[in-house]
Amino acid sequence: MILNHLWGLYAHPKEEWQTIEERHESLSYSMTHILIVALIPAITGYYAAAHLGWSIGVGDVIKLTQQSAMMMSIGMYLALVAGVFGLAYLVHWMAKTFDANPSFTQSLELAAYTATPLFMVGFAALYPVLWFVMLVGLAGLTYSVYLLYSGVPIIMQIPEEKGFIYASSVVTCGLVLLVIIMAGSVILWGMGLGPEYMA
Repeated sequence: MILNHLWGLYAHPKEEWQTIEERHESLSYSMTHILIVALIPAITGYYAAAHLGWSIGVGDVIKLTQQSAMMMSIGMYLALVAGVFGLAYLVHWMAKTFDANPSFTQSLELAAYTATPLFMVGFAALYPVLWFVMLVGLAGLTYSVYLLYSGVPIIMQIPEEKGFIYASSVVTCGLVLLVIIMAGSVILWGMGLGPEYMA
């Protein structure tokens, strides 16, 4: 099953990282995991934006046209998938600095399973109230960072001290990637590809 590590990462993360390290599924397995899990925020985001409407605070709910919501969801999906691959590339590129020698598949596994809690936050969009989604998003981000810190020493087969510094470097790179994705969104919106709101 594609999502067979999902429960283990929530229930007993360190043991599950050991299992992932021992099995080392194929590159296509990790790619399939990313492609499926990244659908969660894209689909729920579309449904919330086009059909439920977002509650930003006091006032009317905000809805997008179905076409605009679809374009935003496709863009989000592509950005999420590209972000995970970009993070995997950076993990692989930085490895030698920390005396690790992972394959790209191991780097992709680390990035994919670390990003999974963030993608699962997409379910919160089914209750599209801004404060609620932000709260769940913060919890998802916190758990993703925890997974990264617990998984790096195991997957990269390095001591925990080096793993901490390595994981901190990955978090920094992840934040830079996030800023790049956000800047790209702003540029696209400025070119006329922004959302269309329902009247």
